[in-house]
Amino acid sequence: MSMSRIVVTGGSGKAGRAVVADLTDHGHDVLSVDLNASLDPDAPTLAVDLTDLGETLETLADADAVVHLAAVPAPGIRPDGATFENNMMSTYNVFTAATRLGLRRVVWASSETLIGLPFEREQPRYAPIDEDHTLLPESHYALSKLAGEAIAEQFARWSGIPFVALRISNIMEEHDYARFPGFWDDPTVRAWNLWGYVDARDVAQAVRRSLTADVSGARAYLVAAADTCMTRPSADLLAEVYPDVPVRGGVEGHTTLLSIERARAELGYEPEHSWRDYVDG
Repeated sequence: MSMSRIVVTGGSGKAGRAVVADLTDHGHDVLSVDLNASLDPDAPTLAVDLTDLGETLETLADADAVVHLAAVPAPGIRPDGATFENNMMSTYNVFTAATRLGLRRVVWASSETLIGLPFEREQPRYAPIDEDHTLLPESHYALSKLAGEAIAEQFARWSGIPFVALRISNIMEEHDYARFPGFWDDPTVRAWNLWGYVDARDVAQAVRRSLTADVSGARAYLVAAADTCMTRPSADLLAEVYPDVPVRGGVEGHTTLLSIERARAELGYEPEHSWRDYVDG
C-alpha cells in the first residue's frame, strides 16, 4: 500500500522527530503538527490544537494516513484529570477525523504502561510479557491509552480502516545511553518495566512498517528493543527481582522481556539499534 501525504501529530516530541525524519527520508510527504509551531526550514511544524475537532478535521483533510503521537506523554506532568482529558479528546478527534475523511490508515501511540507499569501494586502475570497479558493500567495516563484502544476497535469496525496501536516502550535517543551504566548495580532501578527500552529510530521503523503492513481491524503491538538495558542476563534479573513470575519459553542472554514477536511476525519489525553499540558494558 502506497502512502503519500502523512500527518504526524506530536511531531516535535522524542518519537515524533524520529518518525518525521524517517518518513521523509523514505519519500513521503509529511506534515508535522504539534501545539507549538516551528518555522525551522529543516523541521517545520504546524501549530494545531487536537482537542478541537474542527482544527483536527482541517489538518487531516488532505492526508492519506495519520500517525497520532501527540499526548501528555507520561503521568506526573499535568494533573491526572488534565492528562486524561487531553489524551482522550485528542485521540477521539483524530480517530473521528480519520474516519470521516476516509483516511487509509491510523497508526497511533498506545503505551507499554497498559501492562501494569510500574510493577508496584501487582507483579507481571508472566514473562516475557506479550500483547495477551492482562491489562493493568496504574495511572490516568495509562487509562487514557486503554480507552484509546477500546474506541479504536469500534472506529475500525465502523469504518473498515486499519487502526494500529503501538505499545511503545521507554523511548531513548542516542545521547540517553550514557545514563545506562547507572542502572546496572541495582536491578530494581529499572524493574518497573522489566528493564525495557526502545531507540527512537526503531519506533520510527515500527511506525513506517505499520503504515503498510497487511493488517486489518484494530491491532496492538509491543514495540521495544531486542535486548534489555542491563548487562546481566534476563533470566538472572527475573530470578532475583521477580522469582515468583512464571517464565514462558526460553529467555536467552539479554533478550527483551517485552515480547516483540507479534510485531516481528505481522509488521516485519526488527530493532536495529541497541545501547550496546554506544556504551561499553
